[in-house]
Amino acid sequence: MKKKIDTYIGYILVVLMMLMTLDVLWGVITRYAIGHQASWSEELARFLLIWIGTLGAAYASGQNMHLAIDLLMPKLPESAQKRLKVVIAMLIIAFVLAVMVIGGSRLMYVTQVLGQLSPALRIPIWMVYSIVPVSGLLIIYYKVNGLLSSDLETAA
Repeated sequence: MKKKIDTYIGYILVVLMMLMTLDVLWGVITRYAIGHQASWSEELARFLLIWIGTLGAAYASGQNMHLAIDLLMPKLPESAQKRLKVVIAMLIIAFVLAVMVIGGSRLMYVTQVLGQLSPALRIPIWMVYSIVPVSGLLIIYYKVNGLLSSDLETAA
């Protein structure tokens, strides 16, 4: 299951990067050929960057490629290292649940209730913010999967 999710997220990230590259290229061409850039082009690039960054963070977490400061871990015995990895994974799960899933869902709800639309594209802002709780759930899935697997290396 994890392999399929990784594959899908990877493809989605590639498509989003291609869209953003084409959008920025279009913006540069129109700025120099016509003399001004369409406002929707800059806004779309901003929204795509939000999605790529947030979804990319979830993907990196699932690949165990996230940033970590490794000062304490090498100094501990192997049994303590495993316990520390479990504690780290549990802290990540708690943080992501509180900030990304619950906080992101509330942000989506508020912007939906207020009916906020983006200025240029006129799309509901809650749709842009929807990637936050989705990415949070993906991170939680990856951490729980790492905790339940026999290889605790993916848990931290």
